[in-house]
Amino acid sequence: MEDNGRESDHLMLITPERVFYAGLLGRPRKRTPGCCHVYVAVKGSLHLTIDDVLATAELFVTLPNQRHSIAGDYRTAISVTLEPESMPDGVIEALAQRLMGPDRAVYARKILAAYALLRQRRYGDINTAEFDEMCFGKALPRRVLDPRVTRAVARIERFSGEPVTADTCAAEAGLSASRFLHLFKEETGISFRSFRAWKRARHLLHFANQDLNLAHLAQDIGYPDSTHFSHSIRRFYGLKPRAIFVGSRDLAIYRSSETVRLAEAS
Repeated sequence: MEDNGRESDHLMLITPERVFYAGLLGRPRKRTPGCCHVYVAVKGSLHLTIDDVLATAELFVTLPNQRHSIAGDYRTAISVTLEPESMPDGVIEALAQRLMGPDRAVYARKILAAYALLRQRRYGDINTAEFDEMCFGKALPRRVLDPRVTRAVARIERFSGEPVTADTCAAEAGLSASRFLHLFKEETGISFRSFRAWKRARHLLHFANQDLNLAHLAQDIGYPDSTHFSHSIRRFYGLKPRAIFVGSRDLAIYRSSETVRLAEAS
């Protein structure tokens, strides 16, 4: 497990398929992330708004690409995120039903206990199954992708500075662009363009506590310009890039060895 040497109650653990975040939520603006979120209140309650309907509870689950806003009674909250392409269809919906069912308070305490372990750094390296067991009590089913799609996903997540296009991935897979795009969506449940846009925005998390030139970072991640960068980040996170960096100055970021390996392969 790689960390950045900071000591803080605000932390983020990043793996290729999961993120555990405990920190500031920011202003409750609407966001449309490409992942599943499990929100848990550290103290008091959370307030979730979907389609102008407000609900209050200690734990909520939002589905990928579900537009919502989230606020809390306390300035710090927990967000556990799950990448949808890592699980078969229907798993996230079943998880949401389970977590927000009669045992909602039990699962909230389970995730709070995971936060306590992470704060004490009482963990070694962690894989997806271990992450799920820590947060939800058992490993979630894994989706097995076509190897051609797996290679395309790896290429997208490499962030080498080279633009990743459907044509490039199709050629590597030995398919026409149209056939590749159909295969990609069939396998992942997500269009190639939407997948690439979300992963680009997700990659920002690795740098959230660093003092960087945001225009240079946008270019490094693969955005064509700062305007596109800002609009994309606001759509996914409900916050401007600058607000994310300002609110993350005391955030300790940890990365699994698999995450580090992918980064070093770029």
